[in-house]
Amino acid sequence: MTEAFDAVDIIRIKRDRGTLTPEQIDWTIDAYTRGAVADEQMAALNMAILLNGMDRAEISRWTAAMIASGERLDFSSLGRPTSDKHSTGGVGDKITLPLAPLVAVFGVAVPQLSGRGLGHTGGTLDKLESIPGWRAHLSNDEMMRQLGDVGAVICAAGTGLAPADKKLYALRDVTGTVEAIPLIASSIMSKKIAEGTGSLILDVKVGTGAFMKTREDALELARTMVDLGTDAGVRTVALLTNMSTPLGLTAGNAIEVEESVEVLAGGGPEDVVELTVRLAEEMLAAAGVPDADPAAALRDGRAMDVWNRMIEAQGGDPRAALPVARESETIYAPADGVLVELDALAVGVAAWRLGAGRARKEDAVQAGAGVRMHAKPGALVRAGEPLMTLLTDTPERFERAREALADAVVIAPEGSRPASKLILDRVS
Repeated sequence: MTEAFDAVDIIRIKRDRGTLTPEQIDWTIDAYTRGAVADEQMAALNMAILLNGMDRAEISRWTAAMIASGERLDFSSLGRPTSDKHSTGGVGDKITLPLAPLVAVFGVAVPQLSGRGLGHTGGTLDKLESIPGWRAHLSNDEMMRQLGDVGAVICAAGTGLAPADKKLYALRDVTGTVEAIPLIASSIMSKKIAEGTGSLILDVKVGTGAFMKTREDALELARTMVDLGTDAGVRTVALLTNMSTPLGLTAGNAIEVEESVEVLAGGGPEDVVELTVRLAEEMLAAAGVPDADPAAALRDGRAMDVWNRMIEAQGGDPRAALPVARESETIYAPADGVLVELDALAVGVAAWRLGAGRARKEDAVQAGAGVRMHAKPGALVRAGEPLMTLLTDTPERFERAREALADAVVIAPEGSRPASKLILDRVS
């Protein structure tokens, strides 16, 4: 067939800081998905976008073209509002686990299509797969049935949603263009819009353990994604949240499930509870249920009931013992004082090196591996007290995990107060 455009001409337009037309964008995504645009050509275009940016209309059309490359889900037959949450990824970020069942308590369906971890950021599916019997892959019919019966589902996204994104993401990963904000935003939002949710709350992480290290970059990403959602008719709100220190007291798979269950039982670390409740309030308000009290539903067991039904519906046993790592090693406080810094990136890398994460998509993860923290910034510590416990099945991994944590902790004289605001901004 004769192609409508030439890939080299399109690369030149972005290279020279020009603006692509809607027709050029539609053709580019379609032709790349078909193989008519080569990887090296798309890599060059991605780099031009990274360096020169895109305007709102271009990003919106790019996202629409990615959605058009595959199927769209439709939840209108459920007869109830739908809301979803997306986090840009962090360390100890187990929020999806208590959040989905919590929001479902109030009659809002939560279709949470999640992914696996790569590098130092954990993946929701990896965490849940540490529950005996639980399965990540559901057909669209199974997902719809579970949303109708239980109200919440956390599962793998099917291959039919935005297939162009899968191909583009793999290319960005190996060509140094992952950081391009138009491409990050369109990657996330194409899948979320194709998923068919009525409203979407974005948790955009900022700090050492996040993809976005600076508040300015995080705000730009948040605004871009909120604009994309709005342009597509999805009620979209973003929160900027702090990822300079890990969320909660665990970074791993089974240990994060354990901590999530503590939150669902009315306990758990303050920061995990705070963020879960705040995101639930945002999701419920966006879905048209503004007066709900999610904190009460954590305390009185309603959210736990939905969690148990959600896990059972996907073949899991919520009461089964979780895997435990065979080996452990403790890191102790080097001095008396106040823990003022516990670096999220260092903890994430340590958990990854212990076996909780993967370097390549095909790598296996250890369910029991990770880092259990015994103190958070603001805590008073004494020399010789346990600060962290490292967990793995393969003890030869301890050395490299310790290396990652060499500069992770800062202890200051008593009276010091770390800055520890969790929710930094809101974009709507």
